[in-house]
Amino acid sequence: MTSLLGAQERAVLDAVPRQLYIGGRWRDGEQGTMAVEDPATGEDLCEVANASPADAMAALDAAVAAQPTWAQHAPRERGEILRRAFEAIMDRSDELALLMTLEMGKPLAEARAEVLYGAEFLRWFAEEAVRIDGRFAAAPTGRGRLLTMKQPVGPCLLITPWNFPLAMGTRKVGPAVAAGCTMVVKPAQQTPLSMLAFVRIMEEAGLPGGVLNVVMSSQAGATMGPLIADSRLRKLSFTGSTEVGRRLMEQGSANLLRLSMELGGNAPFLVFEDADLEDAVGGALLAKMRNMGEACTAANRFYVQASVADEFATLLAERMGAMRVGRGSDAATEVGPMIDAAQQAKVAALVDDAVGRGARALVGGRVPEGAGYFYGPTVLSNVPADAELLREEIFGPVAPVLSFADEDAAIAAANSTNYGLVAYVYTRDLERAFRVTERLETGMVGLNQGIVSNAAAPFGGVKHSGFGREGGREGIDEYLETKYVAMRL
Repeated sequence: MTSLLGAQERAVLDAVPRQLYIGGRWRDGEQGTMAVEDPATGEDLCEVANASPADAMAALDAAVAAQPTWAQHAPRERGEILRRAFEAIMDRSDELALLMTLEMGKPLAEARAEVLYGAEFLRWFAEEAVRIDGRFAAAPTGRGRLLTMKQPVGPCLLITPWNFPLAMGTRKVGPAVAAGCTMVVKPAQQTPLSMLAFVRIMEEAGLPGGVLNVVMSSQAGATMGPLIADSRLRKLSFTGSTEVGRRLMEQGSANLLRLSMELGGNAPFLVFEDADLEDAVGGALLAKMRNMGEACTAANRFYVQASVADEFATLLAERMGAMRVGRGSDAATEVGPMIDAAQQAKVAALVDDAVGRGARALVGGRVPEGAGYFYGPTVLSNVPADAELLREEIFGPVAPVLSFADEDAAIAAANSTNYGLVAYVYTRDLERAFRVTERLETGMVGLNQGIVSNAAAPFGGVKHSGFGREGGREGIDEYLETKYVAMRL
């Protein structure tokens, strides 16, 4: 266990279950245990159970067995369970935030914000549980009636990423519970602790055994493969890379598995010359530096109109260069570490490639000395069009700035990617705002704001960024089937 932990941090870790949760019981994994690493030091925090394929199948067995009874639970009862879980998370927000910081590295302030954001999905879907409805209408001929009803899809496999270890869980579990679906959840290997703490809260909130089952594994493909191939599984919801998403789609195609895919991004951040530059820089900091840039919504490419590009880059470099890098549990820290050595190396390689092709680092551009997987906030100017970081998701605190001549050029640059999750636009021209947002090939747009995520809004992308929506009224539809009844009258 890392030697830097204080008494409070050890107490938070010790309070978290370390086992698999299957059929309402905590149990060891058949593959022994696996380590959870502290990205701020590179040392191990603790060990958690490591699931085998047989463990995963046992979790699916439990979900299948619980499905008929759970589907019959009154919507109000399902909503009340989510409401109690929401209140418990709010009561324990400080402990959950510290736990998240320990396993993922993000600063405490950001971890607290994620706890609040994640809890909101439970409150939102607690209210949506009682609003599942259908319709009744006369047939066009007048000689019959058309009745539709919504029913739960059935057992679901929910695969969550490491970058938002609590919120990505609540964003999937909340609508599944509200809709009446049972679940097997596989959290990311790097960050299982937040999910385990959440499962304990759902258990205490009264969720029946077998409805929510959680398995962690160091060999995700081998462990989850048999579940995806099992015809009893009805839905897969995945948040992660496009590469892995493609493989999961191929696996799920054999059973025509219903899919929701929230995949990679390459978000453009457009700044027009009429924008408030101070406001745009503030939005850029949110869009780029939230979660140290380790977010699918992170601004990946900054396109600024030529007349203000130098000023914008200078202001952004000043603000990013002043951010304090350090261990997330230090209250003064603004930028924590990358998740692991591989991610740190990837970010460094992308920056080195850009600089080698002619880009100039206005600030940062190197790996700091010392332990942990840190990378300093970096702003690059004069970025050439062939730089690898313009094509690949950086997932780190690096902002490449490029200039454009006019609106058409900005939109062409923004759309010149296979990805289409989110884009950001800064302009004070209302007509331009509508023109640009309608032409952007993305599922979401941040207009004069650097954060788009909201539990009440549909989150999702187009093109290689996936399909399906999470959050909002649309989010629960992903877990419901529509049944049509033709009535002869």
